[in-house]
Amino acid sequence: MKIVPVVLFFVFACSSVVAQDWVPSQFGADDRIGAANHLSPELVLQAAGLITTGKVYSLGIETAEDSPAYGTRTFDMQIIASGTQVPVGADVVTSNDERVTTSFGIGSQIDGLGHLGIGNQYYNGLTAAEIVRPDGLAELGTHTIPPIVTRGVLLDMTRHYGVDMVPEGTAFNRAEIQAVAQAQGVQLQQGDVVLFHTGWMQLLGRDNERFISSQPGPGVEGAEYLADLGVVAIGADTPALEVIPFENPQRVFAVHQTLLAKKGVYILESMNTAELAADGVQEFMFVLGQPKFKGAVQVVINPIAIR
Repeated sequence: MKIVPVVLFFVFACSSVVAQDWVPSQFGADDRIGAANHLSPELVLQAAGLITTGKVYSLGIETAEDSPAYGTRTFDMQIIASGTQVPVGADVVTSNDERVTTSFGIGSQIDGLGHLGIGNQYYNGLTAAEIVRPDGLAELGTHTIPPIVTRGVLLDMTRHYGVDMVPEGTAFNRAEIQAVAQAQGVQLQQGDVVLFHTGWMQLLGRDNERFISSQPGPGVEGAEYLADLGVVAIGADTPALEVIPFENPQRVFAVHQTLLAKKGVYILESMNTAELAADGVQEFMFVLGQPKFKGAVQVVINPIAIR
């Protein structure tokens, strides 16, 4: 599999830092699911009320051997064919299985709260020594994320900027987010999943190097604004969600640190938002039940939007 060179994805301090204002979490020192605490049966019922046509949208993209990926992440699948078996009665039974060797951070994915920290501290101040094990995370694994069923909101940044594809390095901060929401007539609220449509997915398969190495996306102020509203997850049709080149070259992946470590908000990457945007969908029912690979840091997903 070809791996596209990019800026180093993980930059950690050699020694731990002391978490200050972001520990303990607003949900308590023992909390392990972060903003998913905002989910409720009431939000599910409200989201169901948004369904008017019954049209279903797949927000995931295919994961394959040639998918652009960060760093050393790879994907390989082998099909194990049984061949023809001895007839049993009137039937001849044949079968296929597969063997997959992969990183889970390829294609459409959810970043769990144990994915990226600050100086070897993660959500709620948990240290790498406390959670990292060779066979999986002891805490904050993606298998513990509850099913996410709630209102989804699509913010169409292409319409806001009047372009087909928002240029790399364009940061969405509080002013831009508020302007788009107001123009669309939607009020962002606690429990939402917010997705940005930037048109960036047009590059996938055409210019994978540009697709993976730079992008538009939320800045730190924008991430803090959405997190403080109480959103559960933030995603985009880009492979790393946040703006690259970074707002501050000395603070790489600061949006990831803000959302995951400080705020407990989940990150959804490489979301296929094109069809939603083409249909002018602004609000929808968002449904995600991620695979429960115990101890995973992140995992490939295919969320569903229902209009």
